[in-house]
Amino acid sequence: MKNGLTRRLTLAASVALGAFTATAPATAQAPEVFYKGRQMIMVVYSPGGSTYDIYARALVRHMPRHIPGEPNFVTQNMPGAGGLKAMDYLYNIAPKDGSVIGTVGRGLAFEPILGKSDFKFNPLRFNWLGSMNRDVSLAISWHTSKVKTLADLQKFELLSPGTGAGADSEIMPLAYNALAGTKFKIINGYPNTIQAALAMERGELDGVGYWSWGSIISSHPDWIRDKKVNFLFHTGPKPLPQLPGVPSIREAAKSDLDAKALDFLLAREILGRPFLAPPDVPADRVTVLRAAFAATLKDPVFLKEAEKAALEIDLVTGDEVQDVLKAATDAPADVIDRVKNLLGR
Repeated sequence: MKNGLTRRLTLAASVALGAFTATAPATAQAPEVFYKGRQMIMVVYSPGGSTYDIYARALVRHMPRHIPGEPNFVTQNMPGAGGLKAMDYLYNIAPKDGSVIGTVGRGLAFEPILGKSDFKFNPLRFNWLGSMNRDVSLAISWHTSKVKTLADLQKFELLSPGTGAGADSEIMPLAYNALAGTKFKIINGYPNTIQAALAMERGELDGVGYWSWGSIISSHPDWIRDKKVNFLFHTGPKPLPQLPGVPSIREAAKSDLDAKALDFLLAREILGRPFLAPPDVPADRVTVLRAAFAATLKDPVFLKEAEKAALEIDLVTGDEVQDVLKAATDAPADVIDRVKNLLGR
């Protein structure tokens, strides 16, 4: 009788264990098991053909080799609301199991810090994988514009595109106006910088107030070769060897506080092409994704493709991204208030 009861209890325990194993969440799986044969999603906040899209697609062609189990990637473009649509998806909707990663505009993570009420996420809760480069941006004017230098821009108005609330294309030129005395006039309604560039070529706009050097050299090398644009200034802390004589906007700050406010805003450029996973992804999978991201950016096969496509590659680790955002969160109150005031927050 006792032996029979023992057998029944043992059988019941085995059935219960089997049921638990069958229904155990994917979070219990080791990364190499979870990723084997899995289809992953890369979310890109901008449309197909944009520079962010080009970087993301180059990454996912090579990153699977560096993930245990070698999953496949599908790229999903999710433009809208200046990148807010993609950020909201990654923060609130996407599976938090490590099967979805994304790339977003480098300035979006700073918006909650600056009190933008539409941006309901905590940037420090994302799992930042890193950035594919550290960027320097430029202000440019079309060759027919009367604005040909920074000094001209401090005297004459320049029509520049806006691509959505919270987008760098709007925030940064308005900041330059307040902090360095420029005269950008934002023309809203452009879905992305690609369309804005076409509008500039058609004469609808005078220039672009904020565009990365990497984007220009990869998507419009003819502008440089044929001198179709004037480079008004750059945003780097040091001179650009590629553009001798072009000043840094940092030199034009009107006060010490304005210089610190500019530094705060331009910290986003360390996040040149940032990649991230949603919050609450299991720590071991975040470790795998970060390692795979870093390994891809050092992969000779990937680097050869990137060079051919004129993509600037300069690894920024996930920890570095996290540190930049933590420093922004902890910035002095007078600097935050200065930035908020100039942005009308």
